[in-house]
Amino acid sequence: MLPLRQAGRRRRAALLVPPPSAASGSRELCHPPCFAERAAGARRHESVFWAGIRARMLSTCAEHHDSMARAGLSARLTQADIVNALRKGDRQRASIMLSNLQQTKEALTSEDFSHILEYCAEAPDPLFVMDILEIMEDKAIDISKGNYRSVTRALTKGGYSKEALKLLTLLGEKESTHGVLPIFNIFLSACRTNLNDVGSCLEKMEGHLLGKSEITYCELLKVAVLQGNLSAVHDLWKDCTRYYSPSIIALRKFVKAFSTLGDLQSAYHILQRMVVLAGEHTDHLMVSSKRRCQSTRLDIPVPALNEVEDLKLVSDYDLPSSFQGKTGTEGYLVDAQPELFQVETQSSKHKQLKSYVAIISAGDNLGDNSGLDSGRMTKTLRFAPVAVKKILRWSFNDIIHMCVQLDNCHLAEQLFLEMHKIGLRPSRFTYDGFIKCVLAGKGVAHALKVMEVMERRGIKPYDGTLVALSVGHSKSLQLDLAEDFLGRVSDIKPEYIHGFNAFLSGCDIMNEPERALRVLARMKHLDLKPHIRTYEILFSLFGNVNVPYEEGNMLSHADVSKRISIIEMDMLNHEIQHSFVSMKNLIRAFGAEGMIEEMLRYLNVAESVLSNMDPYQKSDLYGIVLHALVKAKETHKAIRTFKFMRSCGLPANTAIYNVMIECCKLLPCFKSASTLLSLMLRDGCCPTVVTYTSLLKVLLAKDDFEGALDLLDLCLTEGIQPDIGIFNTLLSDANARGNIHVIECILECIHRAKIQPDESTLWYTFCAYVDQKLYNTAVEALQVLSMRMISEDASVLKEKGAALEDLILSEEPDAELSIIKAFGATEECSVAALLNLRWCATIGSTISWLPEDSLWARRLASSYDANRRLHMP
Repeated sequence: MLPLRQAGRRRRAALLVPPPSAASGSRELCHPPCFAERAAGARRHESVFWAGIRARMLSTCAEHHDSMARAGLSARLTQADIVNALRKGDRQRASIMLSNLQQTKEALTSEDFSHILEYCAEAPDPLFVMDILEIMEDKAIDISKGNYRSVTRALTKGGYSKEALKLLTLLGEKESTHGVLPIFNIFLSACRTNLNDVGSCLEKMEGHLLGKSEITYCELLKVAVLQGNLSAVHDLWKDCTRYYSPSIIALRKFVKAFSTLGDLQSAYHILQRMVVLAGEHTDHLMVSSKRRCQSTRLDIPVPALNEVEDLKLVSDYDLPSSFQGKTGTEGYLVDAQPELFQVETQSSKHKQLKSYVAIISAGDNLGDNSGLDSGRMTKTLRFAPVAVKKILRWSFNDIIHMCVQLDNCHLAEQLFLEMHKIGLRPSRFTYDGFIKCVLAGKGVAHALKVMEVMERRGIKPYDGTLVALSVGHSKSLQLDLAEDFLGRVSDIKPEYIHGFNAFLSGCDIMNEPERALRVLARMKHLDLKPHIRTYEILFSLFGNVNVPYEEGNMLSHADVSKRISIIEMDMLNHEIQHSFVSMKNLIRAFGAEGMIEEMLRYLNVAESVLSNMDPYQKSDLYGIVLHALVKAKETHKAIRTFKFMRSCGLPANTAIYNVMIECCKLLPCFKSASTLLSLMLRDGCCPTVVTYTSLLKVLLAKDDFEGALDLLDLCLTEGIQPDIGIFNTLLSDANARGNIHVIECILECIHRAKIQPDESTLWYTFCAYVDQKLYNTAVEALQVLSMRMISEDASVLKEKGAALEDLILSEEPDAELSIIKAFGATEECSVAALLNLRWCATIGSTISWLPEDSLWARRLASSYDANRRLHMP
């Protein structure tokens, strides 16, 4: 080494050697002044030197941290650019950036791909994930657990379950890997529709002795529910409760599963456990960043033991018949109250509305500090966390909404009342299910009272609840209320079309086309697309003869043709094809109007357009055509159509034979009617009371009244229950003949058979007496028959008499209008009876609510026993 370089090194080493410690004061005084100054200078130089060293070290550390920060920022920016490119669908650019990331000089870690994998898991994008896995394998980058979750979710959701299973196998075989059960749960969640993949995953979990956590059971529950496998749900419940005390979240999952599969008894049993658990305040919950409730307690997996039973998750599992009802099977769990699952009795359906409202409104005074009776649930939810109450309310809602589908109103009422007893406030969704259940089980009156209680508590109903109430009122023909509820719907959705269809159907029954036009105009204003069911109703509503036309004529024919053309054009605009029902209603409309040629033309159109009609549907169309032809007295066309129908091999039902037998009345030919009756029996069609009524008309058309009476005796001998129509047929002919004694005998037969008379019965009887100038007897008979129209039961008449008498004897100018408004549209007989009684009172007759005490009624009873011609069974 060169002497100069050695000297330099010695000098630098000398500078690095720390100076000797300062001498004592006594010794320092011995040095000369020049030496002290040199020592002070050396110390200052040393201090500056060490400060420089520290500055250079700090600068080096800062540069190192800056480079790491820049590398991390660069990786995050690159991931963000790749994710943005994938979101835009530019996979080529994303692949190029991923390749550039691979070629970077900095060492890559699993965090450099985490954001990309998270996006691919949500998308999902399994192909891009496999590209990333190749890069990580080439770079020998260890995959973190978070990345395993994202990769598993992406592959499974993307349809690459086999690759995901291979990845799980490698993950399970790593000795250093623990806590991998959540990743297997992710696989189960994503592939729940494929039983083979679920089975393979369970085998691998068993092979690696991973056990099962609550989340595992929840995912397996979803698989069982998708397969409709109630037995597997019961097995999961047994397996879970064998090792676990399930959290309230897991219990809620089981309630949801059992209620979805229709086992309300098991669901109610678990719901009781949830209420007890919530009242004990032992299960605490937290809300995640995704607004999901999570249990805070430690979830330790169940050990995988060999004696654990198989879960039987098979696709070809058939549900036993006992699960198709309202309750669960025998032998499972359940210690819930069995009376809640019994069918509601008729007496309970007719409870007083006032007491029902009092029961439903009882929750207004219960509050949160009320306890449960019967000792089943000893604690309330006064101090329960909000999240616990929310989950408990969801479980109540699950069962209540399933009660709607299973028509178990009694259980829904019990659950609703128990919510109040434990201090759990019903939500809008709770009321939605409960109102629909009450609507189906008890009727619109009770449902409307529940709605009033709901609004009194300041809870706004869902639009779906309003639509359901509108449908209920439409079915009960309370169209004013139905229209009001439809008008309260704020956000019209396509699925609400059934509410408008029900309303239009009610307008069809009530024959109110003007009201229907208002609703159709609103549908058009709201841009609500009609359904095929809408047009089926419209053909029935506007195709029939309406006011001001009483019978079909040229003007009404033109009006009907115009209406039908408009409806068919609207169908064409909405690209809706004719259905069987729409074509049937259209053909029936033309037939009712008497437009025979148009009816036959549309029959041919139906046969050509509706090529998928089965023989029975074609037979229904021909039955409508035959009825219209006979009504129009087109005898020859009816016979020709019937022969063509039989030549085509179409089945003829009882209704068709009845129409053709009545056609024989127009000939008249009882021999042809007998031949048709023989064909009817040969085809396996049993005669009905309508059949005998048609045969009676044929005999009466031939003036064979005695033969008609014999035929009526035969009808009764055959055990066929007569109706008022067959008696009215005889009364009509007896009235025309003036046979008072026959009319009286028939009236007594009607009374003894407990058959209520109708308006035609009263008309024929009253006219027969008036024609014979027996005016007092006519009024007395009218009064007795009118009371029998109201009811055949004397006790009912006596009970209703006081209320009805006020209407009958009212002196108000609009008394008749009050009588009409007091009854619904389906109670026309009662309205007619009260108007008849009011007329009798007006002419001075005394109203007695004991019709059997009438002299006329007693005379008919005594003369019938002595001289009866007809024999009732």
